[in-house]
Amino acid sequence: MQKNKRLVFVILFVAQILLNNVLKHYPEFVERYYSHGIYIFLSKLMRYTFGWLPFSVGDLFYTVASIYLIRWLIVNRKRIITDTKNWLLDVGATLSIAFIAFHILWAFNYYRQPLHKSLNLESDYTTHALVDLTERLIKKSNDFHNKLSPGNDSLKIEIPYSKSEIFDMVQNGYDELAKTYSHLKYEPTSIKKSIYSIPLTYMGFSGYLNPFTNEAQVDGLIPVYKFPTTSCHEVAHQLGYAAENEANFFGGLAAIHNKDNYFKYAGYTFALRYCLSELFRRDADIYYSILPTLNYGIIRNYQEIQTFWMDYENPLEPYFEKTFDRFLKANNQSDGMKSYNYVVALFVNYFKDRPL
Repeated sequence: MQKNKRLVFVILFVAQILLNNVLKHYPEFVERYYSHGIYIFLSKLMRYTFGWLPFSVGDLFYTVASIYLIRWLIVNRKRIITDTKNWLLDVGATLSIAFIAFHILWAFNYYRQPLHKSLNLESDYTTHALVDLTERLIKKSNDFHNKLSPGNDSLKIEIPYSKSEIFDMVQNGYDELAKTYSHLKYEPTSIKKSIYSIPLTYMGFSGYLNPFTNEAQVDGLIPVYKFPTTSCHEVAHQLGYAAENEANFFGGLAAIHNKDNYFKYAGYTFALRYCLSELFRRDADIYYSILPTLNYGIIRNYQEIQTFWMDYENPLEPYFEKTFDRFLKANNQSDGMKSYNYVVALFVNYFKDRPL
């Protein structure tokens, strides 16, 4: 790449950073013209292009890019000393291209308006409202547990589908949601198991969205019980909800609205777990008083997930989580990983005047 072109890309990199800081203050603009405009076209185009392929193009892209980067660093290692200026221009231009592509293809969604404003919901809630929803979710979760495990409320639910079959069933829940929220119509589909499932697991992540191919990547090692909600969560990212809490909200809703009872069970217990955690934080006495009303089989499903992640604990995991926390904060999620609790506010206020 010519020196002048590299310099232009570096200047564009700086301009992009400044633009992002401006866009933070205009979420309605981003919501209207990007998230409900340009992004819809770009995301569908990428899913039509890559979604039909049985393997993850995005993972292969990362593999090739990593190999090329390592090779380039080895070949150009001496230039750091002998030709520092041009070496830095090469690095800056490459970062600029990646940064611009990342935002145009997906990441401007980080600057859209908060979901509670889009849905006309309150952003806060009382402990009484939390208790009310938690008790309703317990009843629903118990009801579906009893349907799926009649006569044995202590048995954990085993979802009888393959992980590929679960991918095919995800669209049903979003089709139901789209009857109320047309922008949640999910087509074409593009959900795949990541070829990096082992490192993802050790890093503590159950999935991710590849912003350059718009493929939803799910950790193929996680228990089948988590596959419905994790897949629905990643689809929410594909539909433009970059914030983790908002993707959790729509992921849970999509599972709950699915016609399949196993999906519904996964969705209700998913939302319930967040509510129980927040209730314990707010009032442990109430938490311990209502916990015995929950079927023990549901607790065993929760324990299954906890045991799975404990088996993959390692000294590096906290560093990966800390890195992701900083990434969220750098992308307009001021509370970082703590912002996940916002999903409880969304669930509480959404279902306040709606049936479960």
